[in-house]
Amino acid sequence: MTNIKPMEMSGKRAIVTGGASGIGFATARLLTSLGARVVLADLDEDGAEAACDRIGAVAAVTGDVSIDADCAAIAERAEQQLGAIDILIHAAGIGDEKAPAETLDILAWQRVMDVDMRGTFSINRACAARMLPHGSGAIVNVSSICGLNAFPGRSAYGAAKAAVNHLTKTLACEWGPRGLRVTAIAPAYTRTPMVADLIERDVFDPADIIARTPVGRLAEPDEMAKAAVFLASDWASYITGTTINVDGGWAAFGAAGAVAQ
Repeated sequence: MTNIKPMEMSGKRAIVTGGASGIGFATARLLTSLGARVVLADLDEDGAEAACDRIGAVAAVTGDVSIDADCAAIAERAEQQLGAIDILIHAAGIGDEKAPAETLDILAWQRVMDVDMRGTFSINRACAARMLPHGSGAIVNVSSICGLNAFPGRSAYGAAKAAVNHLTKTLACEWGPRGLRVTAIAPAYTRTPMVADLIERDVFDPADIIARTPVGRLAEPDEMAKAAVFLASDWASYITGTTINVDGGWAAFGAAGAVAQ
């Protein structure tokens, strides 16, 4: 019988994008607590520095993942700080404006695509270029339940996250033979600053989500972090090319109306 060891990350070297807050910060904090050496990347320079100090990360770097040159610089600086890259957790992203497709400003649509879709491709590619020569590694992208089914009024965000799910499959198939696993998590609405902003702008009513979620509540960032770290760990060594729903049963519920309480 195989000796099952506790999950730990001692010696692992990780980049976490979107690491200044929300799911990214929670994941970086969990990684460091398990022994990983972590570089935080975020557009918010002050927030990234503060987060780095709070959790004892190796360094914080600033960049916009929608810019290819920034992604290359993030990967280069992280490799310089860590010596090599074993793990990428890509949690950087933005929300959108709720609007019918026929009236949605095309520039607003494009900005979501640039950050959430192109940014995922660009940072995955930039880090993979430094991971593939070592013949091992794991990438975990943060998608969304909005990429699984239609959310009327959110055509930009939903399309971008659906693309993340498909891209995750494709990259896993391209890079798997060379030792690099690529997976994603699809969080339900989680208590993060981005979701708080969506609620404040009336993009969605949290009561509607809670009503059709079997677990009966919004998620916490630490719950997403646990799923992401599992996929990045050796415990998930035979998992690649898939998006795991971390949604309290939201995707499973198909009946009309609310979940019976």
